[in-house]
Amino acid sequence: MGKTIAEKIFAAHLRDEPFPGTKVLDLDRVLCHEITTPVAIADLEARGKDRVFDNTKIKAVVDHVTPSKDSKTALQAKMLRDWARRHQIKDFFDVGHNGVCHAIFPEKGYIRPGYTVIMGDSHTCTHGAFGAFAAGVGTTDLEVGILKGVCAFREPATIRVNLTGTLPKGVYAKDVILFVIGQIGVNGATDRVLEFRGPIIDQMSMEARMTLCNMAIEAGGTCGVCMPDMVTVDYLWPFIKDEFESREAALAEYSKWVSDDDASYAKVLDYDVSKLEPQVTYGYKPDCVKPVAEMAGTPVDQIYIGTCTNGRIEDLRQAAEVLKGRKVAETVRGIVSPATPKIFSDALAEGIIQIFMDAGFCVTNPTCGACLGMSNGVLAEGEACASTSNRNFNGRMGKGGMVHLMSPTTAAATAITGVITDARTL
Repeated sequence: MGKTIAEKIFAAHLRDEPFPGTKVLDLDRVLCHEITTPVAIADLEARGKDRVFDNTKIKAVVDHVTPSKDSKTALQAKMLRDWARRHQIKDFFDVGHNGVCHAIFPEKGYIRPGYTVIMGDSHTCTHGAFGAFAAGVGTTDLEVGILKGVCAFREPATIRVNLTGTLPKGVYAKDVILFVIGQIGVNGATDRVLEFRGPIIDQMSMEARMTLCNMAIEAGGTCGVCMPDMVTVDYLWPFIKDEFESREAALAEYSKWVSDDDASYAKVLDYDVSKLEPQVTYGYKPDCVKPVAEMAGTPVDQIYIGTCTNGRIEDLRQAAEVLKGRKVAETVRGIVSPATPKIFSDALAEGIIQIFMDAGFCVTNPTCGACLGMSNGVLAEGEACASTSNRNFNGRMGKGGMVHLMSPTTAAATAITGVITDARTL
């Protein structure tokens, strides 16, 4: 019997199995940000264990509230900053150099096929796009990861999602993952790895694959994963070119992680997306999904384009294509937050930032702030936001606020009309 990519990674990283089914894995990366890590830091200090297992494998960033909005968030950033300096963690990204964690860490080449990755953040599953096992963890697991470089998991079974056909014009990765979540539900992949396969995935960029894997957690998944291929190699090449004689050699090495043809799956789901329409959420769960056409005309108060789901350059290009030469409706406000300084710089060089500003958008620094209702775009009670983010829980972007999840293209079209709009109708 063959193995899935998750099973291969588990086998290669197994340190111990203290109880049947509980597997302790060696970690390749421990990622940290200023919201969850300070709690772990403080507890390690209190226990007299203020140490790190390997300061080259730990990457840290201030990203959730940046610059700090008050004394409490400033303290969180300070704790992470002081800790990073104390342990000489060179890959620490502070204000001015920082970006959204699940955008800046891949952008820096820190994630590779076959890696094990943890972070105290539920959307760590994003990094599975590279053919890695990446999972969000709680404070205790994060502490152990920082101190010992290991983490305990139950080996998850895998659900294979085969995506076939041809994506229609104006339909993107965000629409695909919203559709999948709508089909299987928010508990449909609990304690499972979602393995995305098929010609639709093969044709996707790494940015699009990250969008898919980012929302695996919204279906309850431990990790979303794509098979490493030449698209993966091309994205990583600036960082791995000294490790391999050629791209083909890199592909040959990374291909060992690809799931075997005779691997066993908990479930196999097949979706032909040839007739898929742009998707949008309603209600307060990510599986409350409808075609945009069924929600057309629903008024909103704010448009937010950014986050670890859709704040990359490809996303901004798609939105700018819709916004060019148009204005934001007078009834709404638009906010865009490029996910990293590089993305911001690239968007500036390409004229995308100017398009957003000419349309009437507020352009902010890279930050997670609005997505979790902490800064840079918090909703008032009773307001609704058309957002490219990943979570629409009640109060997620502000107490009493409603969030409609959608693609950057749909969000841009909604900004122009002030109501939920399919960009293809403009």
